[in-house]
Amino acid sequence: MRIAAAQLTCVPADVPANARRLAALAAPAGAALVVFPELSLTGYETEALRHREELWVRADDPRLAPVRASGFATVVNCATVTEDGRPAIGILVFGRDGELITTYRKQHLFAHESDVFVAGAEDGAFELDGVRFAPATCFDNYFPALVARGAATGCQVHLASALDGTGGGVDELTTLYPRLAEEHALYVVVADHVGPAGPWTGCGRSAAHAPGGALPAQADAASPMIVTADIG
Repeated sequence: MRIAAAQLTCVPADVPANARRLAALAAPAGAALVVFPELSLTGYETEALRHREELWVRADDPRLAPVRASGFATVVNCATVTEDGRPAIGILVFGRDGELITTYRKQHLFAHESDVFVAGAEDGAFELDGVRFAPATCFDNYFPALVARGAATGCQVHLASALDGTGGGVDELTTLYPRLAEEHALYVVVADHVGPAGPWTGCGRSAAHAPGGALPAQADAASPMIVTADIG
């Protein structure tokens, strides 16, 4: 199975524009599944997401039509609607037919995120074409127990939607994710922002790490692009 990580520069707080951008960027990859960065439908625009409920997304949101009609499975990270009046940093996983496979809410909120978002409490493992995947969002990846639970339940691939910024984020991308692949014997696929992302600057370098930590594919530090890896 070919899986892909997409890195892009988002249009700030514009769900329809980013949905179109995600679908267009990923289409040439020829992948069965594509994972996108954290808050990829709006960019990391936390203040806008705090005050503008129209930026929160449901799985049946018509603005997601370009992604759901893409013909490949997608792992879309966005602000999702919850029951208590605040959004979550959520992952919506759609199959090739556009039907929702599963949802996941970021469990470990970073610093100020807890002022805006609701934390999740459940893991989001899912299966596609006989391969089992475990999704996570950015700061989640610093909690080994979450990754270990995925491995313990038979997941073969860990999917990380991230925002790693220039500076310290570069070190994280080159140490954290290969370590997870090595320690948990998983493929680890990480999709990062590149360029402006709210108050941050995404450092790119989206990548696929093989079990053991080898690096079969990595994006550059400057361009919206796709990287792919064949697993299995």
